[in-house]
Amino acid sequence: MKAVVVGSGIGGLTAAIRLAAAGHHVVVMERNPVLGGKVADLDEAGFRFDMGPNVLTMPHEFDQVLQLAGTSLADEVHLVRLDPQVTYRWPNGSTLEVADDRNAMVAAVEQFSPGSGGAWAGFADHAAGVWAATAGTVLAGPPGRRARPSGDLDAGRTLAKASASFFDDARLQQLVNRYATYSGSSPYAAPATAAGLLHVEQTFGCWYITGGIGRLRDALVRAATSMGVDFRTGVDVGRIASDGRAVTGVELADGGGEGAEIVVSDVDAAHLYVDLLPSPKQARQLDKAGVSTSAFVVCAAVRGRTEGIGHHNVFFPLHDRQEFKFLEAGQLAIDPTLHVSVSSVTDAGQAPPDSENWNIVVQTPPAIGIDRKLMTAGVLNRLAERGFDVRNRIEFTRTVLPADFDARYRAPGGAIHGTASNGKKAVWSRPGNVGPVHGLYLVGGSAHPGGGLPFVAIGARIVADLVADRHG
Repeated sequence: MKAVVVGSGIGGLTAAIRLAAAGHHVVVMERNPVLGGKVADLDEAGFRFDMGPNVLTMPHEFDQVLQLAGTSLADEVHLVRLDPQVTYRWPNGSTLEVADDRNAMVAAVEQFSPGSGGAWAGFADHAAGVWAATAGTVLAGPPGRRARPSGDLDAGRTLAKASASFFDDARLQQLVNRYATYSGSSPYAAPATAAGLLHVEQTFGCWYITGGIGRLRDALVRAATSMGVDFRTGVDVGRIASDGRAVTGVELADGGGEGAEIVVSDVDAAHLYVDLLPSPKQARQLDKAGVSTSAFVVCAAVRGRTEGIGHHNVFFPLHDRQEFKFLEAGQLAIDPTLHVSVSSVTDAGQAPPDSENWNIVVQTPPAIGIDRKLMTAGVLNRLAERGFDVRNRIEFTRTVLPADFDARYRAPGGAIHGTASNGKKAVWSRPGNVGPVHGLYLVGGSAHPGGGLPFVAIGARIVADLVADRHG
């Protein structure tokens, strides 16, 4: 059968490989001039920046996909397992490096906060149970095929309440609460199911790909091309065609078209259900769920070396709850968390000699206007206040606003993760992988099971299984 994949994000690329491996003729249509969706990079004056995801977890998910094309992840990219995984920094000067080894991490927490090592071990055990339940249900198939949990998803309380139940130290609560932001959500509204992500990082590791995450995109494109997948860039799909019961292909904005029995949507679900295949019921459900946060990104080309900076760094604000109150009110936080990645610490090729590539990310509400220069100055001033003053060493900066995410990816308001993962039923509330007409399927971060590189790859596996069941 012929399958058209609309969009070439990681979900679309992995879906294309799986469908091609199943014997389908696959055409991938991408509106932008380059492939990869939010996995994008900037290369300027010898400085290289990941403009989207900058860490890989659960690499085995991509190894499985690449093996379908007769290769492997190890053959295609060079992986570096990060240790420490991330360095957390608080306004009072305290610092905690997250060790790749569980026992080492328990010891580090005990030294950081005497009496808390045992609590960390207990929370890690709890996170392992949550992840087992997640893997056996949420990641096992589409929302309509809910298996009975083999454990507790811990969806009945928020992540903030869960962290407070394990830790007396507010700093450790703040660290754990950060896992809700992985899906653009608030720990004060997102279910404690997000705790399972701690187990993912501690068990499967946090990996860097030499050359940047864009090398993963390139590997998937090579694999798909070797399998006969037809890539078409600069092609804007204007409508998904159907006869009312089943898809018949896609219609292009320029008046062309492509017939197909299968259409896989790797675009934001709101764009799908409002523009490509208007579906009032699905659109109302999206409105009810609300959207995730967006982000302001600064890529700073820095001359010289910065003592004490790590590969991944998180600078926490003084008041955790206040930051999320601002975001929930649709306002920029006065004192936001700063996520700083400097991959040249690990990969010298990411910057010219004696230089660094600083990628700074600040969570923002979606659809908010931001002055690039003022926001950049504010972020750099905040870092200076925290002891990392690079203002006089910057060769150039490049920025990405919520409006840029909206324009590039047709993500409403620049919401990076589609709908927010808030509420007890959040793990089942994302748009399902099966569309309202036969032959339409959804992958990508705005669809089940959610965002993040491994999750969108799992979503593609779910869709490939559905196609096999429904289309033979």
